[in-house]
Amino acid sequence: MNIVERLNEKKTKMFYHLEWGRGPGQRASTGIFTYVKPKNDVQKNFNKEALLLLETKKAEALLDSQAVGSSHIPQHKLKNNFLDFFESFVNKNRRDNNRSLPCCFSAFKNFLRKETKLKPHDPLFLNPNDVTENFCERFRQYLLDNLTGETPGDYFMRFKRLIRAATKERYFRENPAADIKVKVHPSSIRDVLSVSEYKILLDSYCPNHEVKKAAICSMYTGLRWCDVEILQWWQIKTESIVLRRQSKTGVPLEVPLHPVVKAILQERKKPQDLVFSLPTADGSNKILKKWVKDAGIDKHITWHCLRHSVSDLLQDAGTDVETVAAFLGQKSAKYVLQTYRKRVKSRDIKEASNKLPLFID
Repeated sequence: MNIVERLNEKKTKMFYHLEWGRGPGQRASTGIFTYVKPKNDVQKNFNKEALLLLETKKAEALLDSQAVGSSHIPQHKLKNNFLDFFESFVNKNRRDNNRSLPCCFSAFKNFLRKETKLKPHDPLFLNPNDVTENFCERFRQYLLDNLTGETPGDYFMRFKRLIRAATKERYFRENPAADIKVKVHPSSIRDVLSVSEYKILLDSYCPNHEVKKAAICSMYTGLRWCDVEILQWWQIKTESIVLRRQSKTGVPLEVPLHPVVKAILQERKKPQDLVFSLPTADGSNKILKKWVKDAGIDKHITWHCLRHSVSDLLQDAGTDVETVAAFLGQKSAKYVLQTYRKRVKSRDIKEASNKLPLFID
């Protein structure tokens, strides 16, 4: 393993990297620098401390490399604050328009404060030794107790991904979350709109015309909020809407341009202009909620419910699940079928209840 030196643009500081090969991912920044020409004793002492720290980091990296394939965990890993690894993982893997990973980290810190009974501004520390299977189960339960819908399952799935990465980095001998299944909240069955409710909304007043147009677009295309928000006019073709990559999955998608959507997109603007001028996601959902309520629809409808409405209406109409998954830009039909079956089962239970005998005077 070699220490590679790199000057900054002004040639005033020397930055150091660790290199153990010429291939991709075989060089890592240490974050350490020294002054090229120290101006005083403070900078000279800084350089001495920095070079000592550099040697320590090199030694730790060598131990990490030599421990691969064994059950040994280097001692410096056990002294680290696991939250630093968590934060670094979030920063390296976060995606624009997808807040799940940062929100998972926030939820984890709130959980840890509750576990350790710390005050809001007290510093947090988590030794990797404390991340046991039982600890992971308690975090899962915390998510289920404090969040609703599919959010607990989504966050815990990302937490398991983090733990898997940490295990590969030798923070754990064995993955402490490997045998813990992802669970969603019992309230995860979302409300969806029926055919008649589509017409009611189309004919109803909405306090924000741009939100109404964007929502109608999602009602007929199944596009997520994060894709509708950044939709530009060049993506609106004669017969379709084209996404080079979906914000959440990165998968390209071309969805048919429904006549209703085509009718509300008559006034075209410049190719790079946004199709809809929208408030924030929270603001748009509040407007959507008021629009639905004022229309007399007694359902909890969020923007994502519009996507589920498209899925259910297509399947109710006899469209096969693989086609629905392709329409929505899903990688697999499995999730589409699972969510639809949940709603159908809930609907069948209600219908079954009505078949029981009624004796009321």
